[in-house]
Amino acid sequence: MKLRAAKAAARSKPVPDIKPYLRAFYEGNRLRWTAAMAFNILSTVNMLFCSWVLGAVIDAAAALDRARLFRLLWICGCFLPFAIVIGLGETRCKTLFFRRAMEQYKSLAFRRLSEKSISAFSQENTGRYLSTLTNDAVTIQTDYLNNSFTVVYSALQFCLALLMMLGYSPLLTLSVVLFSVLPMAVSLLLGQGLTPREKAVSDQNERFVSLVKDLLGGFSVIKSFKAEEEARSLFDESNSLIEEKRMERQWWRGILNIAGGTAGFFMQFGVFFVGAFLALRGSITSGTVLIFVNLCNCILSPISDIPQYLSQRKAARALVEKLAGAVEENTSRSGEPMEPVLQDAISLQNVTFGYEPEKPVLKDLSLTLNAGKKYALVGSSGSGKSTLLNLLMGGYDGYQGSISLDGKELRDIDPDSLYDLMSLMGQNVFLFDDTIRRNITMFRDFPDQQVSSAARRAGLAPLLEEKGENYICGENGGNLSGGERQRVSIARCLLRGTPVLLLDEATAALDNQTAFEVVDSLLKLEGLTRLVVTHRLEKGLLEQYDGIFVLRNGQLCETGTFEDLMSQKGYFYSLYNVTGEN
Repeated sequence: MKLRAAKAAARSKPVPDIKPYLRAFYEGNRLRWTAAMAFNILSTVNMLFCSWVLGAVIDAAAALDRARLFRLLWICGCFLPFAIVIGLGETRCKTLFFRRAMEQYKSLAFRRLSEKSISAFSQENTGRYLSTLTNDAVTIQTDYLNNSFTVVYSALQFCLALLMMLGYSPLLTLSVVLFSVLPMAVSLLLGQGLTPREKAVSDQNERFVSLVKDLLGGFSVIKSFKAEEEARSLFDESNSLIEEKRMERQWWRGILNIAGGTAGFFMQFGVFFVGAFLALRGSITSGTVLIFVNLCNCILSPISDIPQYLSQRKAARALVEKLAGAVEENTSRSGEPMEPVLQDAISLQNVTFGYEPEKPVLKDLSLTLNAGKKYALVGSSGSGKSTLLNLLMGGYDGYQGSISLDGKELRDIDPDSLYDLMSLMGQNVFLFDDTIRRNITMFRDFPDQQVSSAARRAGLAPLLEEKGENYICGENGGNLSGGERQRVSIARCLLRGTPVLLLDEATAALDNQTAFEVVDSLLKLEGLTRLVVTHRLEKGLLEQYDGIFVLRNGQLCETGTFEDLMSQKGYFYSLYNVTGEN
């Protein structure tokens, strides 16, 4: 029952639109494709010429015609430069076409991927995209694009060879057609099994890439918990599976080649003996027999290869569908655009949310963030502080209740507009393996004065004086300390200058003095709406907030200014006396 249900679900799943991806191969690239195809077609002349020369030389030798042999030698000498030009032209045009085609294909895929919202992307496995943009892309170039030329070449080779044979001997040509039935049947029957094996390799490679990414990303955790043996076991198991799938694919291709080669052997020998019999009768010359035997390759190769090439193209097309489906999956919700200005307030009314519906993290939460004001969000670990900030950034749509910005429901706002309005600085900082400046500016152009101001307010001045703004941060900021990475992240957010600033323990990696100075400078900025999640309960900072929201087990248990909460002597008062800076 489950298997039937799964198959039914797979059949009912809409087929993704792959036309834009197929068009991406040819946009602005048709001239290269046309030139490559023209050279590809001309290259069949080489094949026919070689067969004709071979038979003509044999007949001239049999007739002891020395003059004809010299003419043939001169013709070959004149033809050689032509063949070289065709070969070089075909190779050059193909490489130029492939480069542009794959560049545009991957660029389109990443552009569509980058259009997803945070909430959409957070539900997905990045290993799938790593696989489709690397391993699958190579297969698509080889089995889809290159085979488009190969199929045309093989089909033209088949037709021209058949016409040439008819010109020499219709009877012997008929025997070629009859003997070709077996190779054709073998190719058609076995070629169908290649597509599922190609897809199995792609799917397993996706899982393998995802695992390797996790193991490398968690290397320090693996070492600190002495889990090397378990990590090696996971890697070896996945590595064995991917190589097994590749072996099965290669084995099937080998079977195709062997079966086609065996059938071709019988075809060539059958044609050879029929031709020898006709030569003995004087119907054809020995050179013609040799031409036919040589041209059998031009008949046999297309018969055995074209079904295989078409199967490979079908399998590669399925990989394009896989990428298109992945990009279209969890697509960003549409919404109304909103100006990047908060004029009134952000309001939460009876918001309930849980990553698992039966286990809510936030429960019936209501609060208001007035424009231009600054607020602190405090509470013990697991009280829902980070979850609340992620909801405000549009990270999840599945909440109950209402979150509105100037009266507009968050779920109805265009995600791009939301990101223009709000910025989030989190605990986990990601830095690119690039310069400090480019990590601050996120690869965009800003005036030096703005960059320097953001860096100074984030406490980066000493680092820039010591190492310079062109210092390479390393993979995920590996060349910087945790505090330095945090400062780069803060400077990045300050430079962007959105009207609403959300900080989730953004100074956790900084020392107390630096953290105080950074938060103090953020609180003194004019015109920004700020919501700061903090575990640093310092009086000098807490007194600057217009309001403090206290979460406990996902519920808002207290709210007010620092003086109000201290006078109530409730939950906040206990937190402050336990963890605060008195």
